[in-house]
Amino acid sequence: MDQSMFFDTLRQGLWIAVTISLPILVVALVTGLTVGLFQALTSIQEMTLTFVPKLAAILAVFWVSMSFMTETLVSFFTSTIVPLIAGS
Repeated sequence: MDQSMFFDTLRQGLWIAVTISLPILVVALVTGLTVGLFQALTSIQEMTLTFVPKLAAILAVFWVSMSFMTETLVSFFTSTIVPLIAGS
């Protein structure tokens, strides 16, 4: 494996990681901002108020996007990583 192939595979792997994690990170950001705005407007400073809704939203999005994540990883491994390991 030459250097350009290594860096291209690394770039593809990093892009797959960004693509897979983006839905969860966006939902965590939106939920955190919404709860933070709610806390600022009502002057409620309860620590569990930020944790529980964010955890519930992340679990819901993870449950919904699990098939997308699995299909993306499997296609990356079968099209890129396995041929590199096999040497073809």
